[in-house]
Amino acid sequence: MSVGVRTPGNHTPQPDQVRMVLLHDQNGKMLALLPASSLLNLISVWKHTGRHLQPVRSEDAERFFSQESLSAETGRKKLFSLPLLIEPDCTRPERLQLSEPHSGLNFSAPADWFSQAAPCKLALSSADIQAGQPGGDDETVISMAVEKFTALRVRQRLEDTLDLPALSPTLQKIVALRSDPDASVDELTPIVRIDPSLSAQVMSLAASPYYAAPGKIASVEDAVIRVLGFDLVINMALATAMGRILEVPKDGPRGATPYWQQSVCNATLAELLAAQMPEEVRPKKGLVYLTGLLHNFGYLVLAHLFPPHFSLLSRYIEANPHFKLDVIEQQVLNVTREQIGGWLLSSWSLPEEVCLAIRHQNDPDYSGPANIYAKLQFMSNRLLREKGLSAGPIEPIPGELYQQLGLKPVHARTAMQQMDERSEDLEELTLLLQN
Repeated sequence: MSVGVRTPGNHTPQPDQVRMVLLHDQNGKMLALLPASSLLNLISVWKHTGRHLQPVRSEDAERFFSQESLSAETGRKKLFSLPLLIEPDCTRPERLQLSEPHSGLNFSAPADWFSQAAPCKLALSSADIQAGQPGGDDETVISMAVEKFTALRVRQRLEDTLDLPALSPTLQKIVALRSDPDASVDELTPIVRIDPSLSAQVMSLAASPYYAAPGKIASVEDAVIRVLGFDLVINMALATAMGRILEVPKDGPRGATPYWQQSVCNATLAELLAAQMPEEVRPKKGLVYLTGLLHNFGYLVLAHLFPPHFSLLSRYIEANPHFKLDVIEQQVLNVTREQIGGWLLSSWSLPEEVCLAIRHQNDPDYSGPANIYAKLQFMSNRLLREKGLSAGPIEPIPGELYQQLGLKPVHARTAMQQMDERSEDLEELTLLLQN
């Protein structure tokens, strides 16, 4: 699964709203109330209650808060007979504007309904989290994060300290080809042919309905030259080979978008958007697709590096579906998937455009090298979040970003429609890549 929880509808928190979070453990349920735009700090909850309370699943929260009884004042008041925790700042107004993001439930309630609630410092703002982050470049931040969780003093080269697998000989050859602007199909097909799993995948992909190739696919050469092309095969080979290096974690956030589905959708949509950009600013098609396929690779690295704490990260994401994922990762791990993914791919000598785009994909104001690739990935990811096909909260796309990419909202709608029309074929493509 990918890091992230689908947030139904556009439930952007308002400054005066108080968010309700349903928690549970073996002893029963508890309700936490905190400013809607803040992050629920589970460690504070555990310290205050002495209980290892967890957020309920998103579908269970939606079912609980959609009960018919909660449409009436009597039922809403009864809701607060549950044990309550409340952020001290939320006790001041005479009435609270309450919201619950999974169900979309919103209502106003008088403060005396919460008079029995236990005040507890539950909330952290984005500014609180940023203030506690270490300074320095990405390599320094990654090193400090590893030290924090392993008590390891980093004296060796970082890649040795991180205990990350090396690239296989086949993958090294593919990376070298991807980085060579003069590389050709003639150099790629022998590499594919000698790798049985890669050969089978290329043949299956070429024969899939998504490409609707006329006639029978007779060989790897036929699949690469006549159907798929150099860029697609080399990008797919890179993404799937890297996916085999690090496993998709089993204890991800419940209700999240599957890793490979998110990768395929991001790659496809980014490519469709790029095709509509003016030719003078249009980025390279192959690198756009590769960036989309690998945009979430740092997620696999986080799960590999911090296994005892990855479960904690997943619970934080479930409890805070409205919060930016990179800020939650900073709070829990002191490092983000974008930092660690961009750094590792760079150390493996992947194209600079891909590494920088992955590192800066959440910053629409990034103006450095490869900024077009980063901005395109930002747009693709946010559009897919609205459809529940990518991880993270729903966020508006800045109008100036369309202008910088030479696009208009109608182009985004066209690209989404084109992707919807291919949905069944994309599902088959996803299955091919994850097997």
